[in-house]
Amino acid sequence: MKAFVHENGNLKVKIMDEPIAKKDEVVVSIRYAGLNRRDLYIPNRRGDNPDPLILGSDGAGVIDAVGDGVGNFQIGDEVIINPSLRWYEKSDAPPEGFDILGMPDHGTFAEKIVISAEQVEKKPAYLSWDEASAIALPALTGYRALFTKGQVKAGDTVFIPGAGSGVATYVIMFAKNIGAKVIVTSRSEKKREQAIHIGADMAIDTKSDWVEELKNETIDLVIESVGEATFNRSLEVLKKGGRMVTFGATTEDTITFNLRSFFYGQYQLFGSTMGSKEELREMLKHMEKHQTHPVIDCTYTLDEAQKAFDYLEANKQFGKVILKIES
Repeated sequence: MKAFVHENGNLKVKIMDEPIAKKDEVVVSIRYAGLNRRDLYIPNRRGDNPDPLILGSDGAGVIDAVGDGVGNFQIGDEVIINPSLRWYEKSDAPPEGFDILGMPDHGTFAEKIVISAEQVEKKPAYLSWDEASAIALPALTGYRALFTKGQVKAGDTVFIPGAGSGVATYVIMFAKNIGAKVIVTSRSEKKREQAIHIGADMAIDTKSDWVEELKNETIDLVIESVGEATFNRSLEVLKKGGRMVTFGATTEDTITFNLRSFFYGQYQLFGSTMGSKEELREMLKHMEKHQTHPVIDCTYTLDEAQKAFDYLEANKQFGKVILKIES
């Protein structure tokens, strides 16, 4: 089968052996797969490792084979991949043994994948194949950050620095689904307009004076994923006693902030990563209830995977970048 791999320090399309389902496993023929920023970081982490690793965390496809002991799925079922490995119940933090699909396990950027039957869910019928491939990692990440950790409720004002990421688009739509107000930032006028189009109430220039821009707003919750470049600015506009949830760092991940101001302000800071199978199922029910559709920026073929990586790394996207795997 054809796959996009990291091998000997290089990214390339390579022919790999087709996977075989063992006990409690299924083989899924991947139709579409979604890129995430995590995919960009893996080559640096692996260095010159000579073993080919199939990248990719998100995907959707059709079950091609089932192993012994699998009773809840059958050949022909349409499914999405849950990349949050071995995290089943909602908890304060991931359990021991938790990993994210795509390293060290082979991922979704291939014509087929073998995976535990515990790690697949029925594809939402109202979503197209490309949409279904773009939900698990980013939507689950946004759902846990917003609801489990952030405890957002109707009437809250949510502030999201950086409006263009896949997770950010889900946070915007999820927050609006339950009646919250959403304010975002972006350096790009086009991305600010796109954020308004999918539901944001206000979109300000990242380079502007946030305190001045938001002087008439009360920010209850910040969903922060940029890191050093925006962390203190986000804290500065958060109301006293407000909540900040951070799940990523696209800029420097080491932060210096004024501890005395922090504890006098009674702020609440939460870390968040991905989410559990329980939360994934909650998120899928939320999306179906509100008929939420992923925001797709562009689609490449598997042979064009390197171009897709370059596009994502340039941070040009608004929403998800997708690979079409099926021939």
